[in-house]
Amino acid sequence: MESAYLYVRVSTDEQKRKGYSLPEQEDRLLKYCQYNNIEVKGVFREDYSAKNFNRPEWKKLMSAIKTKNKEEKNILFIKWDRFSRNIECAYEMIGILRKNRATAMAIDQPIDFSVPESTVMLAVYLSVPEAENSRRAMNVANGMKRAKQMGRFPNKAPTGYVNLTMADGKKIIWPKQPEAGIIKWVFHQLVKNVQRIEDIRKIANEKGLKCSRAHFFRIIRNPTYCGIIQIRSGGHEVENVRGIHDPLISEALFYEVQRIINTKRKANAKTNDPKEIFFLTGVLVCPICKRKLRGSFSQGRTRKYPYYHCQGKCKTRINAFLLNDSYRDKLQQLTLSQKTAELFSVILEDCNTHILKTEYLQERRIVTRKLNDQQLILSQARKLFVTSVLKVDDYTELKRECQANFKYLQKEICEIDIKLSSIDRQDRLEYETFENIFQVYSSLDTTDRRHLANLVPPLDVDFKTGELHFNLGISALSKILSIKVETVKQRI
Repeated sequence: MESAYLYVRVSTDEQKRKGYSLPEQEDRLLKYCQYNNIEVKGVFREDYSAKNFNRPEWKKLMSAIKTKNKEEKNILFIKWDRFSRNIECAYEMIGILRKNRATAMAIDQPIDFSVPESTVMLAVYLSVPEAENSRRAMNVANGMKRAKQMGRFPNKAPTGYVNLTMADGKKIIWPKQPEAGIIKWVFHQLVKNVQRIEDIRKIANEKGLKCSRAHFFRIIRNPTYCGIIQIRSGGHEVENVRGIHDPLISEALFYEVQRIINTKRKANAKTNDPKEIFFLTGVLVCPICKRKLRGSFSQGRTRKYPYYHCQGKCKTRINAFLLNDSYRDKLQQLTLSQKTAELFSVILEDCNTHILKTEYLQERRIVTRKLNDQQLILSQARKLFVTSVLKVDDYTELKRECQANFKYLQKEICEIDIKLSSIDRQDRLEYETFENIFQVYSSLDTTDRRHLANLVPPLDVDFKTGELHFNLGISALSKILSIKVETVKQRI
């Protein structure tokens, strides 16, 4: 009695297009073995592409074959396209199988390897699947090109966007928060040309834009964010098309950023800029002689150390880094009062967003009503079918139509829910921004920090430990600022 290993394979697109299924292939192979008195040593089921042989189940099959190197082995499958869709890899694998005393055979496309002319038919069987793959890839590429020419983005949405399917079936990309807002902030920081690109990337990473350095550079060079879709032809020519999606930034801003990042000098800021380090200069007062403190560097053995110091005889001084960090930590313990946050929310309220949310809710109610109508129609049709008023064919056709409508309407509701959740998430982010208004302190430039230090000056500075306080009780800031609740609890 002969023996054989059975190999069945399918890919998702083939199941949709040709109706292939693993149980159907396995059943046919088992019947073939039963009819020809062939012993089945194992069945290997694969849901994988046949572009190469880097497949999990095929690797297991090869391991089983190599363990019994001295025996003659047969591998049975339905057609040669189940074996491979790459003629080069197929011939290479056939050679490997021969070295391991194994033979690959297709029951629907049999090949007698003892006949030399049969190699011609083998070449045909192996080349046809590869030609089909090439033609399919060409059709997909042409379809994507036509979609881009119409202004749509058919690929996976770039960072900051999400792929959506509209009610009419057209696919678009939609801004995704908070990534979209962070990318917009990145471009506005780059155009100032006062920080290194790497510093901006790290700050964006802290804000929530998780990406590598290489990915970040691809983002800031991607014209999709200004509403342009690039179409690359076979050569090096690039065609720019205006996309139908909502841009995050303007074209002028995008091209200005490209000009800045492509220059040799990418930032105007200098390392250890005194203005950046000593931004509290003019605000600090000497506790002894009441003079304004200055900032300067003191030369140590290996490097220079920054200090705020008094120019009088009292010789008061404190490490600038220590005091700057203390000021930052103390500032981040403050938050807007609840009434002030509510007032800012009203002032900054986006009427268009609320109108859009109302429209989405109305649209969802309409779709839900249509879904209920479809369920009622199907229920009534089921009653008529039970009472033999409706024929089988009519009931089947009506049921198929209702199920198709169900699927379409449920998908439409899901898309509306995504849009509503995006609006709600944006509202929550805005409120959290009001609560943690000073958490963006690290991303402020020197001018903004100096202005903030004048608005909220440090008082009662301990020049030994760097401890300081804000006297909010006697200033107008007490009306809009307060200490965070968790900070007060920690003190208690």
